[in-house]
Amino acid sequence: MRRPVTPRRIPLGSPLQLVLLGCSFALAGYAGLRLLAGDWFGVALWFVGAALLHDLVLLPLYAAADRALVRTLGAAGRRGWTLYVRVPAALSGLLLLVWFPLISGQVNERYRSAAGLSASGFAARWLLITAVLFGGSALLLALRLARSRRATKRREPAVH
Repeated sequence: MRRPVTPRRIPLGSPLQLVLLGCSFALAGYAGLRLLAGDWFGVALWFVGAALLHDLVLLPLYAAADRALVRTLGAAGRRGWTLYVRVPAALSGLLLLVWFPLISGQVNERYRSAAGLSASGFAARWLLITAVLFGGSALLLALRLARSRRATKRREPAVH
């Protein structure tokens, strides 16, 4: 005998999650309408250009850099170390991408007129944040290596 086919329940989540999801869609729709109200062609062109720049230029560059990193560290049996380079590099790259006009100094006068603040110092601050990210990552790696060395020294030799 065949069992009757019962419709499967679609996992929708809790009512709170559905309300929050609906609110986030409404907010994103409102922001999109406000963004496109002024110069919709310029915004659309910027989005398409950013996607093409990312997919055709940036993605191959950082994929090649990551492949070289894995090849360099992986050969010596240190594949676990790659995250200690990837994370600060990704965060630093994201900060550079977001703040590039101010870091490069291309919009100093425009920023000064809009914000009333000086745009100088963004490059130095970005370099400082990058140094702190890589320094903190190196410190975490050093602590991990020290802890693993202590753990191997405490182990008793295996009895055969």
